[in-house]
Amino acid sequence: MSSTVIFGCGNLIMGDDGFGPTVIKELHDNYQLPPSAEAIDAMTGIREYLFDYLLMAEGRPEHIIILDAVDFDDREPGDVFFIDSSSIPAKKIHDFSLHQFPTVNLLHELEEHTGIKVTIIAAQVEYIPAEIEPGLSKPMITAVSRACEKIMHILSENS
Repeated sequence: MSSTVIFGCGNLIMGDDGFGPTVIKELHDNYQLPPSAEAIDAMTGIREYLFDYLLMAEGRPEHIIILDAVDFDDREPGDVFFIDSSSIPAKKIHDFSLHQFPTVNLLHELEEHTGIKVTIIAAQVEYIPAEIEPGLSKPMITAVSRACEKIMHILSENS
């Protein structure tokens, strides 16, 4: 088990929602992750990964990093920033909840009950299309490299 697991969340065929998986691809293609880190394209199945991979596995990681696209009113498209698990937008909470209730937040519970550190790196979307439309907007393309740099900085601090 890696000491740090990085999960890229999102749907590549839905515009800026593909941010997380695109960051994972960029990490694999253009960065040298340390042996203690693993980067996984979780697509839209992060809840299952967290439950199956982390809660049921022997030897849990010390740190998980979640990459996801968000839509906050006070951010500019392409902004890359950290959010606390308790600050996940209401429309995204169901992605991480085992029971689909906003009050049950698996990420917060992971931190509180297992000691696993959870870091969420979010990027502000420009837009999410109503229908299938692959590809990131220009601001989100720029956000991918900024997110990779943040991850590499975190990993260098942990080694």
